[in-house]
Amino acid sequence: MNQAEKERLARVGRTFNAKKYIAEEIEAIRKQVGNRKVLLAMSGGVDSSVCAVLLQKAIGKQLVCVFVDHGCMRLNEAKAVKKVFKGKFGINLIQIDAEARFLKKAKGITDPELKRKCIGGAFIKVFADVARDLKFGDIDFLGQGTIYPDIIESGVGGNKAVKAHHNVGGLPKDIIFKGLVEPVKYLYKDEVRKVGKLLGIPEEMVMRQPFPGPGLAVRCIGELTKEKLDILRQADFIFRDEMKKAKLDRKAQQFFAINSNVKAVGVKNGARTYGYVIAIRAISTQQFVKAGVVELPFKFVTKVAEKIATKVKGVNRVVWDVTPKPPATIEWE
Repeated sequence: MNQAEKERLARVGRTFNAKKYIAEEIEAIRKQVGNRKVLLAMSGGVDSSVCAVLLQKAIGKQLVCVFVDHGCMRLNEAKAVKKVFKGKFGINLIQIDAEARFLKKAKGITDPELKRKCIGGAFIKVFADVARDLKFGDIDFLGQGTIYPDIIESGVGGNKAVKAHHNVGGLPKDIIFKGLVEPVKYLYKDEVRKVGKLLGIPEEMVMRQPFPGPGLAVRCIGELTKEKLDILRQADFIFRDEMKKAKLDRKAQQFFAINSNVKAVGVKNGARTYGYVIAIRAISTQQFVKAGVVELPFKFVTKVAEKIATKVKGVNRVVWDVTPKPPATIEWE
């Protein structure tokens, strides 16, 4: 961290002023970028959404947003991202279907850290390829939705490493971009939400639960395959839908399903089955550095378990993760 970055981090302070931060960050972006162009990695999540609006306000048409569907998105998420950002905000958004490319790159990898780094490297290279192909002129900067907990957990700045985040660690030497633009780099999640609300981003987007950069890849244990990811997508949708119907989504800041990569014996239509074990997790937190477990009604949990095990082909057992952070992390990988 250089002196300028230390000063910017110090200015955030303990009493966060969103209005002041927006004004200062827009000025900082303009100073860093000048009349050059920025390619923003758009995931559709809270962090990249706030980055997109901040960058648009700062540099306007110098911004191009690229949404890469790496095959690890939630059910119907790619369509929703395109509809919201191209339709509502009118942002210059390019969508890239890279599922086959990412799955090929991750083939055979089971170690969580290697998986994260593999996906992170593939992300950067996809954006570099897009920058070369775009008829947009030279693009000098890559925009990212890095937030402060990402930096802490990645072990940067003297912190102990918990897990590698794909958007932390700088640019590979062979990448064409000259630098990174990270407008919310020193903010916690609750502060990012405050900025988003003040920028006029709709409530349903600002309060949307966080989704990791590698997507379902860190919720699909072991080697990534389309079959395992498709199973997880369906199970995750059922859990999130039932949480919303029961109005339990208001109690949790994050809730999702995990494909444990463990198989167990079950019974369907009177016959023996051998399918995956799906885990469900709901946590409560403010800054995502620590997290507690949401106490879901047991009747609700058994209802979700039965629905997932009967409706999702390839699954016959569901477990409930009730471990706080620490000792666990929010994600399984």
